[in-house]
Amino acid sequence: MSGHSKWKNIMHKKEKTDAQRAKIFTKIGKEMSIAIREGGADPTSNGKLRELIVKAKANNVPNDNIERVLKKFSGDNSVVYDEITYEGYGPGGVAVIVACATDNKNRTGPEVRHYFDKYGGNLGTNGCVSYMFADQGIIIIAEEDVADEDALMETALEAGASDFEAMEGCFQITTEYSDLYTVRDALVEAGYKITSADHDKVPSMYVTLDNEDQIKQMTTLLELLEDNDDVQDVYHNWENMD
Repeated sequence: MSGHSKWKNIMHKKEKTDAQRAKIFTKIGKEMSIAIREGGADPTSNGKLRELIVKAKANNVPNDNIERVLKKFSGDNSVVYDEITYEGYGPGGVAVIVACATDNKNRTGPEVRHYFDKYGGNLGTNGCVSYMFADQGIIIIAEEDVADEDALMETALEAGASDFEAMEGCFQITTEYSDLYTVRDALVEAGYKITSADHDKVPSMYVTLDNEDQIKQMTTLLELLEDNDDVQDVYHNWENMD
């Protein structure tokens, strides 16, 4: 997803209803459970878990809810989620990667395949489109929160960022995948307010859709995937998304 689209997606999420916010927290909760399983329930020693708590707070999740999730997934009887990724093509050859966390692969797989089949796409094998994407860290800072663009760029690059770009309404800072949290922490320490800091899959090329039917199909496909409780993230190379 392009940086500009990522910024628009962030703005869209801020306008979601309470029910949709609850879905967002469900997804974050699953990420927390996986992070706890891999690195323990102490956020001071588990960087990924610490970042997810920051992400939850950025989505207006109350502290009590966060504590409940930490307790829920710290026990031996907690639900175990498996991470699984699906790859395929949407209408017009748009490359799509769907990252899921599920407690029932027999449910998730058929649902994802159904979405692709019904809305002009086709699900492929692992690796069929992932070669078009690079794993990177993407940090977004709102333009309104920055007094001096040059100072922000200097701080980001000195902290290890690989690219800095001014976009409509925001600044996008790109890092190597492994450097995301290091750069983010340096920016926070320098006093900057972070809108989002996430690992992302950035496409090497983009596809533009001109056919109205394909645009409608692609829009619906993305909406259904992102609304599915088992889907954590959707990456694609559709350039002209609304």
